[in-house]
Amino acid sequence: MTTIKAKGHEFGTFNVMTSFNRRVAQFSQNIINSLKKLGLTEDNIDIPLETNGIKKAPASASWWIDGYFLYYSYASCGKFVENLYVVSKVIELEVNALLNEEKTAEEFIHEFTEDADIEKKRKEARNVLGLHHDAMDMGLINKKYKVLAKEHHPDMPMGSTEKFKEINNAHKTLKRELE
Repeated sequence: MTTIKAKGHEFGTFNVMTSFNRRVAQFSQNIINSLKKLGLTEDNIDIPLETNGIKKAPASASWWIDGYFLYYSYASCGKFVENLYVVSKVIELEVNALLNEEKTAEEFIHEFTEDADIEKKRKEARNVLGLHHDAMDMGLINKKYKVLAKEHHPDMPMGSTEKFKEINNAHKTLKRELE
């Protein structure tokens, strides 16, 4: 059985062969049910859904808790429905860890805290590093980062502190997304 590693968890894949949209609804409801265990209502949870579950697209969920905007997305699988499965599984495991007191509320919040405009920042980060808008290969991202960081390092003749910081921040943004 193939496994997926996401947010420090490892679990089996869920290969969806049929009923893609039904599975999308199921995984979406799993996310809502997991977050309801924390006292959230559906009004506090946003899960953008694709009209076609087989489409290649990232899946995400966001929610507000104690004044914090929390967000998780996944895009490494081939289909939206498979990405949504990973999002649902990670959220389920993290909520259970919190409820079983394996994690503190602060750790849980830190794990998912993001800016409300995170998708825009990720797009900008890919542009800064000269990557395709849907690049997900951390090896390629690291390679581009190293080349640009070396080129723009303040100690280099054409270096720039501001550009170097921008490159570092872009790399951190994408690293957080993909690890």
